[in-house]
Amino acid sequence: MYDIAIIGAGVVGALTARELSRYDLRVVLLDRLNDVGAGTTRANSAIVHAGFDAPTGSLKAKYNVAGTAAMPALCELLHVPYQNTGSLVLAFDEADRNTLNDLKTRGEQNGVPGLEILEGEALFAKEPNANPTCTGALWAPTAGIVCPYELAIAGAECAASNGVEFLREFAVKAIDFTDEQFTLRADDEREICAKIVINAAGVHADEIARMIGDDSFSITPVKGEYLLLDKTQQGVVNTVVFQCPSPMGKGVLVSPTVHGNVLVGPNAEQVDDRFSLTTTAAALQEVQQAAKRSLPDYQVRDTITSFAGLRARCDRHDFVIEPSAVNARFIHAGGIESPGLSAAPAIAAALAEMAVSNAPAKPSWNPSRAKPIRVHELDHEEYAALVKEQPAYGRIICRCETISEGEILHAIHSPAGARDVDGIKRRTRSGMGRCQGGFCGTKLLEIIAHELDMPMEDVTKSGGNSQVLLGRTK
Repeated sequence: MYDIAIIGAGVVGALTARELSRYDLRVVLLDRLNDVGAGTTRANSAIVHAGFDAPTGSLKAKYNVAGTAAMPALCELLHVPYQNTGSLVLAFDEADRNTLNDLKTRGEQNGVPGLEILEGEALFAKEPNANPTCTGALWAPTAGIVCPYELAIAGAECAASNGVEFLREFAVKAIDFTDEQFTLRADDEREICAKIVINAAGVHADEIARMIGDDSFSITPVKGEYLLLDKTQQGVVNTVVFQCPSPMGKGVLVSPTVHGNVLVGPNAEQVDDRFSLTTTAAALQEVQQAAKRSLPDYQVRDTITSFAGLRARCDRHDFVIEPSAVNARFIHAGGIESPGLSAAPAIAAALAEMAVSNAPAKPSWNPSRAKPIRVHELDHEEYAALVKEQPAYGRIICRCETISEGEILHAIHSPAGARDVDGIKRRTRSGMGRCQGGFCGTKLLEIIAHELDMPMEDVTKSGGNSQVLLGRTK
């Protein structure tokens, strides 16, 4: 029996769990997958948008601007990498220039500070490799970049260390409401009860809503495909570079990442399958060509991986952040597409306020989490002292990203820790470098099996039936 159950452990659900962990309540965070941030949160553009794109007066505009303002301090508190890069929207013709003027006006109405239209030297001083045919750009100094899944993991770790429970692979298939409480039943027949439910289920939020008879909104998945470039391309782009938006979204961007790579994408394709994460040669070619218009000099040959993510496009064309009209104890956080990551800190605060009534605060609440050790950030003396005290940090498992066994052990044993290979990757970056796990992959299997006391054949890539090994040959 819980006071509050949160369905969906993406960045919104995880940060909401953190907000609720400040109160003397029993809270549970549920996800259909095996980890935090393993759905839409793990595969998006990682942009902290300034807030000029959302229609004035919309929830997207309100929560985007507030969330972006809160992001730097939150990331510092949770020890999550964040960079205030600023962003540019490029114009190539007169129609684009008119769009820039409209975006600037809208952004100012939304409360976005410092917007400016740049031309000539001022533009190329910000982004020297931008297409020389650009006629101008909208500069937004408050925009930035963050690692979305690290933010979700940090929020969940903070929540868990403050008493929130996390239930993995809890795919909700039915919800009943009797005696002033909800009963949530998973597809494996596990059940929990809660007085209040927060629906942060991403592309499945409308399906969850219909389980209580609420059909007030519907979600259409939109797939976007990306390219991730090697760190050899670091410096080819300084800011987040957009082209003018279209009805399908903000278009293909080129952006640095907080870890020194370059991200290119996404395209936008409406799909029926809410689990479709495949990539295609045609779509990736579309992404490459579109990005070349912004930065002609980036090198496609330095691509180290490609991936796809799903956006939860809502028929209301806005976020759905409200108690259900069917049952006010059931609170929606639906349609959280871009700028959902940027808005997440503000959405989480709003959801917690909707859910909590006169609950006492925990005097011992800790708003932070322990800072993870990153050996590649240490100088020689610091590293030597650490290895002397904890020898596991002296054994490098991932050579591409310089990740030690100690970091992997910490990722497994931290609150809401990793239980599969992808969970280790998201927490440590082991397997995310140039060789994409070719060197460290088998080592990760051995460590996970040993630490979780399971046969190596039972270790999965990402939970469920994604076993990495089929069996032993001898």
